[in-house]
Amino acid sequence: MKFVDYVTILVRSGKGGGGCVSFRREKYNPHGGPDGGDGGKGGSVILHGDKQLYTLLDLRYNRHHFAGPGKSGGSRDMTGADGDDIILRVPIGTIAKDRDTNEVLGEVGEHGQEVVLVKGGRGGKGNAFFKSSVRQAPKFSQPGEDNEERNIILELKLLADVGLVGFPNAGKSTLISAISAAKPKVADYPFTTLVPNLGVVQVANYQSFVMADIPGIIEGAHKGKGLGIQFLKHIERNAVLLFVIPVTDPDPIGSYQVLKKELEAFNERLASKPRIIALSKIDLMPPEDLEVLVQLIEDGMEEPVEMLPISSVAQMGLDRLRNTLWERLEKERAR
Repeated sequence: MKFVDYVTILVRSGKGGGGCVSFRREKYNPHGGPDGGDGGKGGSVILHGDKQLYTLLDLRYNRHHFAGPGKSGGSRDMTGADGDDIILRVPIGTIAKDRDTNEVLGEVGEHGQEVVLVKGGRGGKGNAFFKSSVRQAPKFSQPGEDNEERNIILELKLLADVGLVGFPNAGKSTLISAISAAKPKVADYPFTTLVPNLGVVQVANYQSFVMADIPGIIEGAHKGKGLGIQFLKHIERNAVLLFVIPVTDPDPIGSYQVLKKELEAFNERLASKPRIIALSKIDLMPPEDLEVLVQLIEDGMEEPVEMLPISSVAQMGLDRLRNTLWERLEKERAR
Protein backbone atom coordinates (compact mmCIF):
# COMPACT_ATOMS: atom_id res chain seq x y z
CA MET A 1 0.00 0.00 0.00
CA LYS A 2 1.38 3.39 -1.00
CA PHE A 3 1.81 5.91 1.83
CA VAL A 4 0.25 9.30 1.04
CA ASP A 5 0.25 11.97 3.72
CA TYR A 6 -0.69 15.15 1.79
CA VAL A 7 -3.52 15.81 -0.67
CA THR A 8 -5.51 18.80 -1.93
CA ILE A 9 -9.21 18.32 -2.67
CA LEU A 10 -12.11 20.49 -3.83
CA VAL A 11 -15.27 20.18 -1.76
CA ARG A 12 -18.67 21.74 -2.31
CA SER A 13 -21.76 21.54 -0.13
CA GLY A 14 -25.29 21.27 -1.45
CA LYS A 15 -27.55 24.28 -1.94
CA GLY A 16 -30.62 24.43 0.27
CA GLY A 17 -33.96 23.72 -1.35
CA GLY A 18 -36.35 26.62 -1.90
CA GLY A 19 -39.58 27.07 0.06
CA CYS A 20 -42.89 26.46 -1.73
CA VAL A 21 -45.69 28.96 -2.42
CA SER A 22 -48.96 27.06 -2.30
CA PHE A 23 -52.55 27.53 -1.15
CA ARG A 24 -54.87 24.82 0.02
CA ARG A 25 -57.77 24.18 -2.34
CA GLU A 26 -60.34 21.73 -1.04
CA LYS A 27 -63.99 21.23 -1.86
CA TYR A 28 -65.22 22.08 1.62
CA ASN A 29 -62.50 24.59 2.43
CA PRO A 30 -62.11 26.95 -0.54
CA HIS A 31 -60.14 29.49 1.53
CA GLY A 32 -57.84 27.04 3.26
CA GLY A 33 -54.87 29.39 3.28
CA PRO A 34 -51.16 28.90 2.57
CA ASP A 35 -49.68 25.39 2.78
CA GLY A 36 -46.28 25.72 1.11
CA GLY A 37 -43.61 23.56 2.82
CA ASP A 38 -39.98 24.30 3.61
CA GLY A 39 -37.06 23.29 1.41
CA GLY A 40 -34.63 20.57 2.46
CA LYS A 41 -31.14 21.19 3.79
CA GLY A 42 -28.22 20.78 1.40
CA GLY A 43 -25.69 18.03 1.99
CA SER A 44 -22.41 18.64 3.82
CA VAL A 45 -18.91 17.27 3.21
CA ILE A 46 -17.58 15.66 6.39
CA LEU A 47 -14.32 14.02 7.45
CA HIS A 48 -14.70 10.85 9.51
CA GLY A 49 -11.82 9.30 11.46
CA ASP A 50 -11.20 5.63 10.70
CA LYS A 51 -8.59 3.70 12.69
CA GLN A 52 -8.37 1.11 9.91
CA LEU A 53 -6.84 3.65 7.50
CA TYR A 54 -3.17 4.64 7.42
CA THR A 55 -2.91 6.72 4.25
CA LEU A 56 -4.76 9.37 2.23
CA LEU A 57 -4.24 7.36 -0.94
CA ASP A 58 -7.96 7.08 -1.83
CA LEU A 59 -8.37 10.86 -1.84
CA ARG A 60 -5.35 11.39 -4.10
CA TYR A 61 -7.24 9.85 -7.01
CA ASN A 62 -10.64 11.32 -6.15
CA ARG A 63 -10.20 15.04 -5.56
CA HIS A 64 -13.69 16.45 -6.22
CA HIS A 65 -16.46 15.92 -3.69
CA PHE A 66 -19.80 17.64 -4.27
CA ALA A 67 -22.68 17.02 -1.86
CA GLY A 68 -26.29 16.83 -3.06
CA PRO A 69 -28.67 19.82 -3.00
CA GLY A 70 -31.79 19.94 -0.86
CA LYS A 71 -35.14 19.43 -2.61
CA SER A 72 -37.73 22.19 -2.82
CA GLY A 73 -40.71 22.17 -0.48
CA GLY A 74 -44.10 21.06 -1.69
CA SER A 75 -47.76 21.80 -1.16
CA ARG A 76 -49.69 20.46 1.82
CA ASP A 77 -46.84 21.53 4.10
CA MET A 78 -44.48 18.94 2.63
CA THR A 79 -40.83 19.54 3.46
CA GLY A 80 -38.30 18.86 0.74
CA ALA A 81 -35.80 16.02 1.18
CA ASP A 82 -32.35 16.87 2.54
CA GLY A 83 -29.36 16.55 0.22
CA ASP A 84 -27.04 13.60 0.74
CA ASP A 85 -23.94 14.22 2.85
CA ILE A 86 -20.53 13.05 1.65
CA ILE A 87 -18.48 11.23 4.29
CA LEU A 88 -14.73 11.12 3.63
CA ARG A 89 -13.00 8.49 5.76
CA VAL A 90 -9.47 9.49 6.76
CA PRO A 91 -6.74 8.14 9.10
CA ILE A 92 -6.43 9.29 12.68
CA GLY A 93 -4.11 12.31 12.79
CA THR A 94 -5.49 14.06 9.69
CA ILE A 95 -5.57 17.86 9.76
CA ALA A 96 -7.81 19.88 7.41
CA LYS A 97 -6.84 23.38 6.26
CA ASP A 98 -8.40 25.89 3.90
CA ARG A 99 -5.83 26.20 1.11
CA ASP A 100 -6.68 29.83 0.33
CA THR A 101 -6.74 31.22 3.89
CA ASN A 102 -4.53 28.62 5.64
CA GLU A 103 -7.23 28.39 8.33
CA VAL A 104 -7.20 25.11 10.26
CA LEU A 105 -10.72 23.73 10.00
CA GLY A 106 -10.21 20.82 12.33
CA GLU A 107 -8.24 17.73 13.24
CA VAL A 108 -9.34 14.11 13.39
CA GLY A 109 -7.79 12.84 16.60
CA GLU A 110 -9.73 9.67 17.33
CA HIS A 111 -11.81 6.95 15.72
CA GLY A 112 -15.28 8.14 14.77
CA GLN A 113 -14.54 11.85 15.21
CA GLU A 114 -15.99 14.05 12.49
CA VAL A 115 -14.98 17.43 11.07
CA VAL A 116 -17.34 19.38 8.80
CA LEU A 117 -15.42 20.84 5.85
CA VAL A 118 -18.34 22.63 4.19
CA LYS A 119 -21.85 22.83 5.64
CA GLY A 120 -24.91 22.33 3.49
CA GLY A 121 -27.13 25.33 2.77
CA ARG A 122 -30.22 25.81 4.92
CA GLY A 123 -33.56 25.12 3.27
CA GLY A 124 -35.85 28.09 2.58
CA LYS A 125 -39.16 28.59 4.39
CA GLY A 126 -42.42 27.99 2.55
CA ASN A 127 -45.23 30.55 2.54
CA ALA A 128 -47.03 28.65 5.32
CA PHE A 129 -44.27 29.78 7.66
CA PHE A 130 -44.99 33.46 7.02
CA LYS A 131 -48.73 33.29 7.76
CA SER A 132 -49.83 35.56 10.59
CA SER A 133 -52.90 37.34 11.84
CA VAL A 134 -52.07 40.38 9.71
CA ARG A 135 -50.72 38.43 6.72
CA GLN A 136 -53.11 35.58 6.13
CA ALA A 137 -52.25 34.83 2.51
CA PRO A 138 -48.50 35.40 1.92
CA LYS A 139 -47.62 34.90 -1.74
CA PHE A 140 -43.89 34.54 -1.26
CA SER A 141 -41.42 32.03 0.12
CA GLN A 142 -37.74 31.98 1.03
CA PRO A 143 -35.05 30.68 -1.33
CA GLY A 144 -32.61 28.09 -0.14
CA GLU A 145 -29.25 29.13 1.25
CA ASP A 146 -26.33 29.02 -1.18
CA ASN A 147 -23.77 26.25 -1.07
CA GLU A 148 -20.16 26.60 0.05
CA GLU A 149 -17.03 25.64 -1.88
CA ARG A 150 -13.49 25.29 -0.60
CA ASN A 151 -10.09 24.01 -1.64
CA ILE A 152 -8.97 21.82 1.24
CA ILE A 153 -5.50 20.62 2.21
CA LEU A 154 -5.49 17.33 4.10
CA GLU A 155 -2.28 16.59 5.94
CA LEU A 156 -1.61 13.41 7.88
CA LYS A 157 0.62 13.53 10.94
CA LEU A 158 1.37 10.11 12.34
CA LEU A 159 0.35 9.50 15.93
CA ALA A 160 3.37 7.61 17.27
CA ASP A 161 4.88 7.62 20.76
CA VAL A 162 8.53 7.28 19.75
CA GLY A 163 10.10 8.74 16.63
CA LEU A 164 13.34 7.37 15.18
CA VAL A 165 15.68 10.11 14.01
CA GLY A 166 18.90 9.53 12.12
CA PHE A 167 20.84 9.83 8.89
CA PRO A 168 20.30 7.35 6.05
CA ASN A 169 21.70 3.89 6.80
CA ALA A 170 21.89 4.55 10.54
CA GLY A 171 19.97 1.33 11.21
CA LYS A 172 16.50 2.74 11.96
CA SER A 173 14.61 0.33 9.71
CA THR A 174 16.55 -2.64 11.03
CA LEU A 175 15.79 -1.55 14.59
CA ILE A 176 12.05 -1.20 14.09
CA SER A 177 11.92 -4.57 12.36
CA ALA A 178 13.84 -6.14 15.25
CA ILE A 179 11.62 -4.91 18.10
CA SER A 180 8.21 -4.85 16.37
CA ALA A 181 6.24 -6.71 13.72
CA ALA A 182 6.92 -4.02 11.12
CA LYS A 183 8.81 -5.23 8.05
CA PRO A 184 10.30 -2.19 6.32
CA LYS A 185 12.62 -2.46 3.34
CA VAL A 186 16.25 -2.71 4.44
CA ALA A 187 19.28 -2.21 2.20
CA ASP A 188 22.76 -0.65 2.29
CA TYR A 189 22.10 2.35 0.04
CA PRO A 190 20.86 5.86 0.96
CA PHE A 191 17.15 6.51 1.43
CA THR A 192 16.06 2.89 1.67
CA THR A 193 13.10 4.19 3.67
CA LEU A 194 11.03 6.37 1.37
CA VAL A 195 7.91 6.55 3.56
CA PRO A 196 7.38 6.43 7.35
CA ASN A 197 6.91 2.99 8.89
CA LEU A 198 4.95 2.30 12.06
CA GLY A 199 5.61 -0.57 14.45
CA VAL A 200 3.93 -1.60 17.70
CA VAL A 201 6.53 -2.47 20.34
CA GLN A 202 5.42 -4.90 23.05
CA VAL A 203 6.91 -4.22 26.49
CA ALA A 204 4.91 -6.53 28.75
CA ASN A 205 1.44 -8.01 28.95
CA TYR A 206 -1.04 -5.44 27.66
CA GLN A 207 1.69 -2.79 27.51
CA SER A 208 2.95 -1.45 24.21
CA PHE A 209 3.86 1.74 22.37
CA VAL A 210 4.01 2.85 18.75
CA MET A 211 7.34 3.62 17.10
CA ALA A 212 7.70 5.54 13.83
CA ASP A 213 10.64 5.08 11.48
CA ILE A 214 11.03 8.46 9.76
CA PRO A 215 12.96 8.59 6.44
CA GLY A 216 16.57 9.63 6.84
CA ILE A 217 17.35 13.28 7.52
CA ILE A 218 20.31 15.04 5.96
CA GLU A 219 21.84 18.42 6.73
CA GLY A 220 19.54 21.09 5.33
CA ALA A 221 16.43 18.91 5.51
CA HIS A 222 14.38 21.75 7.02
CA LYS A 223 15.12 23.76 3.84
CA GLY A 224 13.86 21.02 1.57
CA LYS A 225 17.00 18.99 0.97
CA GLY A 226 16.69 15.22 0.72
CA LEU A 227 13.51 13.55 1.95
CA GLY A 228 13.43 15.01 5.45
CA ILE A 229 11.23 18.05 4.76
CA GLN A 230 8.40 15.76 3.64
CA PHE A 231 8.37 13.83 6.90
CA LEU A 232 9.73 16.09 9.65
CA LYS A 233 6.13 17.02 10.48
CA HIS A 234 5.51 13.47 11.69
CA ILE A 235 8.07 13.96 14.47
CA GLU A 236 5.99 16.80 15.97
CA ARG A 237 3.56 14.28 17.49
CA ASN A 238 6.15 11.97 19.05
CA ALA A 239 6.47 12.06 22.84
CA VAL A 240 10.08 10.81 22.81
CA LEU A 241 12.75 11.08 20.11
CA LEU A 242 15.22 8.23 19.67
CA PHE A 243 18.37 9.33 17.82
CA VAL A 244 19.96 6.36 16.05
CA ILE A 245 23.69 6.86 15.48
CA PRO A 246 25.91 3.95 14.37
CA VAL A 247 29.22 3.33 16.11
CA THR A 248 30.80 3.38 12.65
CA ASP A 249 30.04 7.09 12.34
CA PRO A 250 33.39 8.98 12.23
CA ASP A 251 31.88 11.91 14.17
CA PRO A 252 28.92 10.74 16.30
CA ILE A 253 28.78 13.93 18.36
CA GLY A 254 28.74 16.10 15.23
CA SER A 255 26.05 13.93 13.67
CA TYR A 256 23.89 14.25 16.76
CA GLN A 257 24.28 18.04 16.75
CA VAL A 258 23.35 18.26 13.05
CA LEU A 259 20.23 16.13 13.58
CA LYS A 260 19.20 18.16 16.61
CA LYS A 261 19.65 21.46 14.76
CA GLU A 262 17.59 20.23 11.80
CA LEU A 263 14.69 19.36 14.09
CA GLU A 264 14.87 22.65 15.96
CA ALA A 265 15.09 24.63 12.71
CA PHE A 266 11.92 22.93 11.50
CA ASN A 267 10.01 23.48 14.74
CA GLU A 268 11.41 25.06 17.90
CA ARG A 269 9.10 22.96 20.08
CA LEU A 270 11.05 19.85 19.11
CA ALA A 271 13.95 21.16 21.18
CA SER A 272 12.04 20.44 24.39
CA LYS A 273 11.16 16.83 23.59
CA PRO A 274 12.92 14.09 25.57
CA ARG A 275 15.81 12.54 23.62
CA ILE A 276 17.65 9.26 23.88
CA ILE A 277 20.61 8.14 21.77
CA ALA A 278 20.76 4.56 20.52
CA LEU A 279 24.33 3.68 19.50
CA SER A 280 23.56 1.11 16.81
CA LYS A 281 25.64 -1.63 15.15
CA ILE A 282 27.75 -2.33 18.26
CA ASP A 283 28.33 -5.86 16.97
CA LEU A 284 30.82 -4.28 14.54
CA MET A 285 33.06 -2.98 17.36
CA PRO A 286 35.07 -4.81 20.05
CA PRO A 287 33.61 -4.32 23.57
CA GLU A 288 36.70 -2.53 24.89
CA ASP A 289 36.60 -0.01 22.01
CA LEU A 290 32.86 0.50 22.58
CA GLU A 291 33.45 1.49 26.20
CA VAL A 292 36.01 4.06 25.11
CA LEU A 293 33.65 5.44 22.45
CA VAL A 294 30.74 5.78 24.87
CA GLN A 295 32.92 7.64 27.34
CA LEU A 296 34.22 9.98 24.63
CA ILE A 297 30.71 10.79 23.47
CA GLU A 298 29.48 11.42 27.03
CA ASP A 299 32.40 13.75 27.71
CA GLY A 300 31.87 15.65 24.46
CA MET A 301 28.14 16.28 24.81
CA GLU A 302 26.95 19.82 25.58
CA GLU A 303 24.06 18.43 27.64
CA PRO A 304 23.57 15.04 29.28
CA VAL A 305 21.74 12.58 27.01
CA GLU A 306 21.10 8.95 27.90
CA MET A 307 22.91 6.56 25.56
CA LEU A 308 21.97 2.94 24.94
CA PRO A 309 24.35 0.71 22.93
CA ILE A 310 22.36 -1.72 20.75
CA SER A 311 22.67 -4.13 17.87
CA SER A 312 19.47 -4.92 16.00
CA VAL A 313 21.08 -7.72 14.01
CA ALA A 314 22.67 -9.41 17.05
CA GLN A 315 19.68 -8.61 19.32
CA MET A 316 21.93 -6.84 21.83
CA GLY A 317 20.56 -4.24 24.26
CA LEU A 318 17.03 -4.30 22.83
CA ASP A 319 15.27 -5.30 26.06
CA ARG A 320 16.91 -2.44 27.90
CA LEU A 321 15.95 -0.10 25.05
CA ARG A 322 12.27 -1.18 25.20
CA ASN A 323 12.09 -0.72 28.97
CA THR A 324 13.87 2.64 28.93
CA LEU A 325 11.57 4.01 26.23
CA TRP A 326 8.51 2.74 28.10
CA GLU A 327 9.65 4.37 31.36
CA ARG A 328 10.30 7.67 29.59
CA LEU A 329 6.88 7.54 27.92
CA GLU A 330 5.19 6.87 31.25
CA LYS A 331 6.85 9.97 32.70
CA GLU A 332 5.68 12.08 29.74
CA ARG A 333 2.11 10.77 30.02
CA ALA A 334 2.04 11.54 33.74
CA ARG A 335 2.76 15.21 33.14
